[in-house]
Amino acid sequence: MNLGDIWNSIFAFDNYGEILALVQNSVWAGAVLGLLGGLVGTFVVRRDLAFAVHGISELSFAGAAFALLIGADVVTGSLVGSVAAALTIGLMGGRARSKNSIIGVLMPFGLGLGILFLSLYQGRSANKFGLLTGQIVAVDTVELQVLAIAALAVIAALVIVWRPLGFASVDPEMAQARGVPVRFLAILFMFLLGVSVALSIQIVGALLVLALLITPAAAAQKVTSSPVLAVVLSVVFAEIATVGGILVSIGGRIPISPYVTTLSFLIYVVCAGAAAVRKRRGGARSSPEALTPPVRVESGV
Repeated sequence: MNLGDIWNSIFAFDNYGEILALVQNSVWAGAVLGLLGGLVGTFVVRRDLAFAVHGISELSFAGAAFALLIGADVVTGSLVGSVAAALTIGLMGGRARSKNSIIGVLMPFGLGLGILFLSLYQGRSANKFGLLTGQIVAVDTVELQVLAIAALAVIAALVIVWRPLGFASVDPEMAQARGVPVRFLAILFMFLLGVSVALSIQIVGALLVLALLITPAAAAQKVTSSPVLAVVLSVVFAEIATVGGILVSIGGRIPISPYVTTLSFLIYVVCAGAAAVRKRRGGARSSPEALTPPVRVESGV
């Protein structure tokens, strides 16, 4: 295969308008998941749960693979595995750093189970591949409605506990001293995170879910210290990555996930670069040389 064939496999825009009309539900599904990922990802970054997201996604993959094997609903299987992993991590208590060992145990266990179930599955290979890399091009109206209802339920619950959850995420000890139910909020958020991971896997797959739930929020944290603006930018970045990835991938012959993850990564690189430039300029202004006025030397006659 030459470079031209590779390019045409990745980017192909023949009859783009006709194809776009057929996948409108997929675009709307991506928009819904972009909103969900941007909001949930903000708290994932604040609570240092990036590693936990990866562990949850592996169990979600195992649940989806088992459902595929027995002929059950794949989304339901993904949801069961994801929520089970999330609650297991949440019930352990403590911050993410103290949970790394058990998360490291869950990850290979879930991945191993998923590979076992996929090996036993005798159906279409595209179904196997879609669990790992995402597959959203065939979303019908009913699936879109279910996805939107589930995502809106998670967002509504997140909005209700936004202020106490934010307080507990930044300073759990002080929040607990003020009477905030820190442990309950931690378990509740892990449940919401589990549902979000299961829904997000439809776009980027089990192996690349971090690109939707971590990278946009991490990029936003690079360019602003404002909590409100960080949430807004996280949602905007997630929407650009998901909807933009779907729109670019429509004419190609490869899965959606590489487009979504690449856009997400490029956004992070740009934000990290902007943060580095701003920090360098700020350091130059505050350096002793910049703050010390020049000494004027007058020569005597």
